[in-house]
Amino acid sequence: MRQWMLRITSYADRLLEDLDDLDWPESIKEMQRNWIGRSEGAELEFCAVDQEGHDLGAKLTVYTTRPDTIFGATYLVVAPEHVLLPSLTSEEQRAHVEEYTEVAARKSELERTELQKEKTGVFSGSYAKNPATGEIIPIWVADYVLASYGTGAIMAVPAHDSRDHEFALKYELPIIKVVSPPNGNCDPEEAYADDGIMINSSSSSSGLNINGMLSQDAALEVTSWVESNGFGKKKVNYKLRDWLFARQRYWGEPFPVIYLDDTNEMVPLTENQLPLTLPELDDFTPTGTGEPPLTKAADWVRTTDVLTGKPARRETSTMPQWAGSCWYYLRFMDPKNSSTLVDKAKESYWGPVDIYVGGAEHSVLHLLYARFWHKVLYDIGVVSTKEPFKCLINQGLILGEVEYTAYRDNEGKWVSADSDSSLSDCIQEKVPADKITKVGDNYVLKDDPNIRLNARAYKMSKSRGNVINPDDVVSEYGADSLRLYEMFMGPLRDSKTWSTGGIEGVHRFLGRTWRLVVGAPLPDGSYKDGTMVTDVEPTFEQLRVLHKCMARVSEEIQETRFNTAISAMMEFVNAAYKWDTQPKSVIDSFVLLLSPFAPHLAEELWFRLGHAQSLAHEQFPEAKNEYLKESEIVLPVQINGKTRGTILVDKECSEDDVFQIAASDDRLSKYLDGKA
Repeated sequence: MRQWMLRITSYADRLLEDLDDLDWPESIKEMQRNWIGRSEGAELEFCAVDQEGHDLGAKLTVYTTRPDTIFGATYLVVAPEHVLLPSLTSEEQRAHVEEYTEVAARKSELERTELQKEKTGVFSGSYAKNPATGEIIPIWVADYVLASYGTGAIMAVPAHDSRDHEFALKYELPIIKVVSPPNGNCDPEEAYADDGIMINSSSSSSGLNINGMLSQDAALEVTSWVESNGFGKKKVNYKLRDWLFARQRYWGEPFPVIYLDDTNEMVPLTENQLPLTLPELDDFTPTGTGEPPLTKAADWVRTTDVLTGKPARRETSTMPQWAGSCWYYLRFMDPKNSSTLVDKAKESYWGPVDIYVGGAEHSVLHLLYARFWHKVLYDIGVVSTKEPFKCLINQGLILGEVEYTAYRDNEGKWVSADSDSSLSDCIQEKVPADKITKVGDNYVLKDDPNIRLNARAYKMSKSRGNVINPDDVVSEYGADSLRLYEMFMGPLRDSKTWSTGGIEGVHRFLGRTWRLVVGAPLPDGSYKDGTMVTDVEPTFEQLRVLHKCMARVSEEIQETRFNTAISAMMEFVNAAYKWDTQPKSVIDSFVLLLSPFAPHLAEELWFRLGHAQSLAHEQFPEAKNEYLKESEIVLPVQINGKTRGTILVDKECSEDDVFQIAASDDRLSKYLDGKA
């Protein structure tokens, strides 16, 4: 079946290099590097020969990242799908090879490359000449070699590759050690796969001698030798494959091309024929023939080329979901533009995306595909940046509430979780939270503290029955409490354990904030209109407390430490309750600070404070440095070499004044009685 492909491999190097400039978790970058799988090595040519060394007229090209080990290559292995395999198979071995390739065809690539599986293979009946040694070595067929990677053939070096070593032992193939560890120590029963010093690596017939060289230097020497002698060339390889971009299903963007009936030539639609939309279909189930469901829309499929008037047919495969998800963020910048993908000025203003919050499951699919798509758009001048997402944050998982598990033996007696007895023979029993207590770092039964329990939080799932329904939390505590608690549970990037009891703490904080501004409830539970604030000028101390809160909240928002930003606002509310007055200018600023965290409560307070339009239109408050400087400092006081206490003094205080303050302090003066 002919398929549409996107040539993502042409962008492999750029996708790798530009990772260095991104503020992404290193683990995600490493996943993309491994997925792209760039490796440097060499392609080497081995001439196929028969057992007597007669040329068979075929050359096998192998890719290797370790050309330095060429003297240790004692056999070749080709993939069961290799295009040359039929011509390499001898008549004596043909039945065995065909049977083996048929079995291999039924296995997935994952099954074939599983490191733990037993290696299997069959001899092809042909041989090849090692260009470095001149030796004739056998050609085998094995399913651990894939046609999709490299050239579909490898030179096997069993002394220095674990898979080749296992295969060679099973089929009694020669093992020649050609790399010695720098310290000389290695297990003779295992393959040594690291770099080292070359041994057993010279040939008078070929003129190649790399004995005594370090592996890396030897690899360069071998690559240079094969290039100059016509046996191969330097090669960069990738695990990344071109991107299959077609689906045989109804839903998806149709490809805007047609095929002329007489020549089968593919013709793109003109721009004034776009967008091409899917036809309405009552039946979009699979056809049963392998053809896409769109073939059922016969009137839609049959069309005419507007330029030539020739009869034509439409493409019936559709695009995958990536056709939209790779660039949706650009459309957000200019969603109603009917003439272009995104306006250049708007893209230049908004792009690139400052912060992308998403799970690690997108690391090598959406995030890699979107980067490729963006680079293509950059190359044709649609976007002004090379990368779509400047900063990536992987949010932590919210786990279900802690579950407490106790154990009973066959007689129904409790067994402590730290018991020497085998817990696998015991019956597990969930214990409600009100039946347990914490002693030190452990959880025990209230009724029997000698019985320790296992405490663990699990991923929320319907099967465990530990899913928290947000609607239930909102109906009991309000949307702001739920929102605030999710931020207060811990750092955004960390996994956190849900606690319904914990939400009550932030709910009380919001209640205290409300009463700070509005006042205590009336006897009937309602609140009077207006607020408790006054239009008095704030004191320096009040401004200092406010601006310290502003500075900390702003910094913590930038660093996505929302939990500590909420702590700073809690500290502000605690301090404000001790004030004799609540200056309106101070409370206004605090409500604006609170608004991203508890928008509903903040909006209500904002209108009660006398503002006519939404706080969403207000500037977020910024701290002023003049209020962030500490005007007082704490000094320790020593008397005759011993620290006796501390005093709080003005930062500008002179040494004599400080001495007088210390000497007159009631807690310190007693140590000076009768002394100088």
